[in-house]
Amino acid sequence: MAEEKKSAKTEQGKMAKFSAWCKALPARIAKPFKNMVAELKKVSWPSKKKLIYCSVTVLVFMLFMGVVIGLLDTGASALVKLLVR
Repeated sequence: MAEEKKSAKTEQGKMAKFSAWCKALPARIAKPFKNMVAELKKVSWPSKKKLIYCSVTVLVFMLFMGVVIGLLDTGASALVKLLVR
């Protein structure tokens, strides 16, 4: 008899915990999004001029690196052709 009461209390405790977890779920899901919005409000966004300058700098660097890698690839291909002959 005592074992049945203990089992019933355990089941009620589990149901109460599950119920509390379900009630807190929407707030737990929303919290990261609220934090994200708060952090985005703190960001100092660059001006249009600064954004264009940085974008052009990145594009020029990518073009430069593409040429360097292309030349290295061409040189490596020529070296392999010489070694295979």
